[in-house]
Amino acid sequence: MSVFDLSSAEKLQLVEDLWDDLASDPSQVPVHDWQREELDRRRARLESSPDIGLSWEEVQARVRARRQP
Repeated sequence: MSVFDLSSAEKLQLVEDLWDDLASDPSQVPVHDWQREELDRRRARLESSPDIGLSWEEVQARVRARRQP
């Protein structure tokens, strides 16, 4: 049986299981230099202008508002 033979639900479960496994040890996930540089650039921008970002609560509220009819 191939992964392509799985149902959509089974594929989603597989992806979730793989993600959880990767997240259990983030140090083992490779990060390219350009990705680290971009993260550093974004962090510096946020630290120099903290008002440009949103709190986690604000992000959640916006997402919930989009989901309501």
